[in-house]
Amino acid sequence: MGPSPYDEIRASGIRDTAEAFCKAFIAGSPPTETLNKYFTPDAKILEHGPAWARERLPFLGIVFHGRRSQTLSNASIKNTCDDYYDLLTSVLSFHPSEDTLPPKKEFMVDRQRGTVTIKLSARFASIKTGKSWEEQFVYVLSEFDEDYKIGSQELWADPLSAWMAVQD
Repeated sequence: MGPSPYDEIRASGIRDTAEAFCKAFIAGSPPTETLNKYFTPDAKILEHGPAWARERLPFLGIVFHGRRSQTLSNASIKNTCDDYYDLLTSVLSFHPSEDTLPPKKEFMVDRQRGTVTIKLSARFASIKTGKSWEEQFVYVLSEFDEDYKIGSQELWADPLSAWMAVQD
């Protein structure tokens, strides 16, 4: 027995959201706008990496949860999804190319788990040193709500290249 029509519609919806989010990110849309448009208010972001690297790459290995706009009543709350992008863009710059995003047909959708996995490639540079490197990285998007907004983003990248680039 094959997938139900609902499964096909859901798979198509989450793939479309994943593609739209990636295109917005690559186009340089402001993170707040991108988070507002494509993420649930209680979304979480985790960029995998070793804890020892947080000294120079403070966005690694921490679960960032929720949105700053949802926590305005307590300005001391840290580690929101907005904070992830603030930290990331304060340390690294992103330089996409025409090959950064693969064709949508290469987005891997796991219907059972409701995840989309995308392998991207781009050049990154250290804001502090200007050193740059080419890398491939992976997004796993999951926990989509009924409107196909993203509830979780996990990233796997090359923390050693980033670590070396930000080193004086």
